[in-house]
Amino acid sequence: MYANDGFRELERHECLRRMAEVPVGRIVHTRRALPAVLPVNFTLDDDGAVLLRTSADSELVRAIDGAVVAFETDVVDVDRQSGWSVVVTGSARTVTDPAEHERLIRCGPVSWVPATREVFVRIEPELVTGRELVGGRTLYGVHLTA
Repeated sequence: MYANDGFRELERHECLRRMAEVPVGRIVHTRRALPAVLPVNFTLDDDGAVLLRTSADSELVRAIDGAVVAFETDVVDVDRQSGWSVVVTGSARTVTDPAEHERLIRCGPVSWVPATREVFVRIEPELVTGRELVGGRTLYGVHLTA
């Protein structure tokens, strides 16, 4: 069911399904006490956790390890004025367990910028929200088609 404002709230399982279909998202974190947003490639683990792979020496790892972050993905069709957006909020942790690290080397995300020492970062999906914008304009809550 679509709301009168042209948006539809997405259920958690639908949010995770849509996230799994896109290769890039944006991590939102705090950098020097200010909000920062960085596009990154990612994958989802079987439990819905967001997985990142990056340099162990990166500023990103230092900024997010142990912090609560947000991670956003979306798809927008400008011509149809439609799309969706999903936000996962949760704690980010560097994977330190050797067995888990080995598993993620085999099935986790592939770094687009490989580094000598890489780590995996896991964002636990404590809060998952999403919404879909229906295409076209609305008038008094009624969807208008061209």
